Amino acid sequence: MDDDTTDEVFAELKARPLGGWGVAQIAAGTGLAVYAMWVGILQPGFRRVPLRLQVPYIPASKAQVDNVMTLLRCRKGGIVDLGSGDGRIVLEASRQGFIPAVGYELNPWLVRLARFHAWRAGQHGKVSYRREDLWKVDLTECKNVTVFLAPSVLSLLQEKLQAELPDDALVVAGRFPFPNWEPFRTEGQGVDRAWAYSMQAQRQHINLLTRHSWATVPVDIKGKLHFCL
Repeated sequence: MDDDTTDEVFAELKARPLGGWGVAQIAAGTGLAVYAMWVGILQPGFRRVPLRLQVPYIPASKAQVDNVMTLLRCRKGGIVDLGSGDGRIVLEASRQGFIPAVGYELNPWLVRLARFHAWRAGQHGKVSYRREDLWKVDLTECKNVTVFLAPSVLSLLQEKLQAELPDDALVVAGRFPFPNWEPFRTEGQGVDRAWAYSMQAQRQHINLLTRHSWATVPVDIKGKLHFCL
């Protein structure tokens, strides 16, 4: 169909009175389109995941990405994004010099979308997107970790991070904070806010509270962690 024919079709549709049946058809078509998007983009990654651990795909805004990158300023080395979605955090981290920059995402369609974004941005081969369950990712050598996950997932994920990450690791959460951790710095306001956490500080806090649960104990939030104020 050429452009002239397409224009004629749209002109004819525009001139027709929709009526109740026409409105119903449009509504039904829109509903089917939304359902198709759900099946193709959102649902595949959820089928093997318990309900309380399911995280809907909500792309990070530019402000959220910028706030995360601000908290990562002066950090070096590799970075891991758990639940990387369409890959924009990993992509920006690669531009900022983090090598390697790796995203883990269970949804195969989002992994493909992230790889397409990397190719379009000229970052193909510089970033890596892997289809893998974040609970199975080995984090023992990760120094920089970012997450955009739901509170129900963060409350469980913090146990994995505490068990596996090295002391000098930095964790940055966007959109929602870890429910039981104290950040040493935040950036942004409202839904765009991001929180930075020192793993060494979290372990010190937990250990001291375990031994002195009755006392308020100051925690050295810097320790071996290197960051910029």
